[in-house]
Amino acid sequence: MSLKGIFPIDKWGFNNNSVLTDLPELEKERLMSHSSEHLYSKGEMIFREGSLPSGIFYMRSGMAKKYKVDKEGREQIIYVANAGELLGYHAVLAEERYPDNAAALEESLVGFIPKEDFLDVLHLSKTLSQRLLKSLSHEFTVFANSVALFAQRSVRERFAMQLILMREKYKPGIEQGMDVEINLSREDLASLVGTARENIVRIIKDFKEEGILETRGRKIIINDVAALLKAANY
Repeated sequence: MSLKGIFPIDKWGFNNNSVLTDLPELEKERLMSHSSEHLYSKGEMIFREGSLPSGIFYMRSGMAKKYKVDKEGREQIIYVANAGELLGYHAVLAEERYPDNAAALEESLVGFIPKEDFLDVLHLSKTLSQRLLKSLSHEFTVFANSVALFAQRSVRERFAMQLILMREKYKPGIEQGMDVEINLSREDLASLVGTARENIVRIIKDFKEEGILETRGRKIIINDVAALLKAANY
């Protein structure tokens, strides 16, 4: 089922996957002149909170989580990025240390552009600077919606909403007629929602009994998107 016309998915996800595409050829060559790629295994760190940024990262394939860790060692996932999305460019633009952590949620191919090349092209390219400004403005909307979600919704409603968002993240590459499988651990789902693992397990059980979803191992398949939207109180 498509969300078109019934849910504004663009208000809940970053829209930076077009920032680096179709740049003028000379700008693209200069930007990628010292770029590299690295295959990260599941759970491997891409960057750590507090470290100095040496460049920006872009997801070639796979998924990565941006998250914070509190004093008790508990994770709070801020955002899940998939193929085409950028990571780490906020710290480079602000000339600050990374404000959060990033790690691969699955085997992921991640590109890297050195800070010097990125800033050099940014200073010269009207196209890149305009795209980044637009992207940053859009991300403010996404974070505003996320803050409102945590402040105003119950755990059940937040979990329903996150399942809707994650289903869209896992959609790319899925052939028509195939099930979209959300392949996240219960711990990561709990971290995404901001609750305990036990609550996630209980709500999954409730949603299964209501016919909203089914599970195959740890994978979650949404059977009734409309009912999930209703559960999210959207």
